Amino acid sequence: MPKPRTVRANGRSQTETQTKSSRTRERILDAAAKVLSRNGYAGTRLADIAELAEVQAPALYYYFSSRDELIEEVITIGLTRALDHVTEEVTALPPGATGLDRICVAVGAHLEMVLRLSDYCAAAIRNGPQLPSELRERQLIRQREYGDIWRKLIDEAADAGEIHPDLDTRAARMLVLGGLNWATEWWSPNKGASLRKVIETAQIIARNGLANPSN
Repeated sequence: MPKPRTVRANGRSQTETQTKSSRTRERILDAAAKVLSRNGYAGTRLADIAELAEVQAPALYYYFSSRDELIEEVITIGLTRALDHVTEEVTALPPGATGLDRICVAVGAHLEMVLRLSDYCAAAIRNGPQLPSELRERQLIRQREYGDIWRKLIDEAADAGEIHPDLDTRAARMLVLGGLNWATEWWSPNKGASLRKVIETAQIIARNGLANPSN
């Protein structure tokens, strides 16, 4: 039986063309994440994204129908990566880990993602409140999923008697996450404390601030 022929376009196989297209799309997303993280929603221009991605600005519309569609995908990826990384790090703990141990690991994993590992996560954290209402509403669904991870961590620690009994667990969760997210506004790898020291400091604050003093 003869082998099926590979259909070629412009001298390239369909597989080669698709692979090149996928790489270009990924490069555009990476560039958009950097620009969005640095400049914010209002300051993100397609021209800047195209320049960083090394493509012509009109080519962006081959991959994304609008600026907001591109931004929305960046933020969706960022929230998904944060959720997955924190979940993986907490799940990897040994069975004997305490609730506060799990919270501290989540603190470290969150800061790693937004400050070192992912421009996507930093972009998602910094720009959520700036998004137009329709886009914001869609992103809130993913944000609530991420918030549920932290709600479970703190509620389980509270049920185990590890959390200060006078603390309101919702307020505690929001204050912890708010403090972690604010780190994207002031921390720089080029000045001040190292990322490791920032993580250790945040973990100490979280542990001592949440802990039941009677334990």
